[in-house]
Parts: sequence; structure tokens; C-alpha cells
Amino acid sequence: MGGAGLAQAQNASPPPAPLSSVAAVDVPRYMGTWYEVAKYPNWFQRKCVSSTQAHYSLQANGQVQVRNRCKNEQGEWIEALGAAKQIGDSTSAKLKVRFAPEWLSFLPLVWGDYWVVDLDPQYQWVLVSEPDREYLWVLSRTPSLPAPLYQQLQAKLERLGFDLKRLQVSPP
Repeated sequence: MGGAGLAQAQNASPPPAPLSSVAAVDVPRYMGTWYEVAKYPNWFQRKCVSSTQAHYSLQANGQVQVRNRCKNEQGEWIEALGAAKQIGDSTSAKLKVRFAPEWLSFLPLVWGDYWVVDLDPQYQWVLVSEPDREYLWVLSRTPSLPAPLYQQLQAKLERLGFDLKRLQVSPP
């Protein structure tokens, strides 16, 4: 290894520790509307320009209906309807979510990870991601968060190994 390669190896930050979820989620308490405060930009929300929110409702079969909606550039609402299921016991903070048609739900590739990685004890804000940290959402029960709280959440995200340069504030 040349001198430059050695210097780069010494300056490289260690990979973050594996991501974990919170110990438990009270799913009925989690239900309702959550507003997107910030996110890592992603391809499936590319048409969303404001008012992004998710509404969760518990279904009779134990799954959760997920209704994501936002406004596009024309100010029109666009929606995606999906389903979520817990992985593990009834308090597991690890879920799988799909937005593909139900008849495709037998295919593992249509299900994405949805991990609650931090959660306010009063269920007023939540940090959601997945094991590879490719996706990230900061959600709140209100369309915005007080600046000091948002700064605290950014510090938490940094401690959890998230790249804050990728974090984008969502317009209300």
C-alpha cells in the first residue's frame, strides 16, 4: 500500500455498528397519522413536494393498512395504499411493508423493512429506517417539530450512524 493509500485507510471512519430497533412498539398506540418532517430522498417519493404523511390503521387480520399521501407539484394529493406486518411478537419494532398488489404478497421481494429505530415515549415522534440505513424518515404527530427537538433528533441519528448530509427537511 502506497503512502496515500495508508493515509486514506487511517482516516477512514469505521463502519457504523449494526442498526437495531427499539425494544418494543405498542402497535395500537402507533396507529393514526404521522407527518414526514425529514427523510433521505428516495425514488418512490420523487413526485412528493409537500404535505407528506402516513396514516396507519389496524386491520382485523392483525396487519396494518398503510396509506401514504403527499401533494405533487400541481398541489394535488397522490396516495399509495399498502400493508405492514410485524416480524416477531406483537410488540416487535421490526415490520415488513409492501405497496405491491396483495396477490404478489407471497413474493419476499415486494416486502421492505420498516424498523422503528427510536420512538418518543409519548409517541409524538419516531425515527424509521431499515438495516442498511438506505432509507430514513423522521415522523411526527404534527407537521413540524420545534427546532431544539429536531436538533436533538439529528444528534441521535448521527450517533446511530446516519449521514446527516443526506437528510432532507420535508416541506409542510
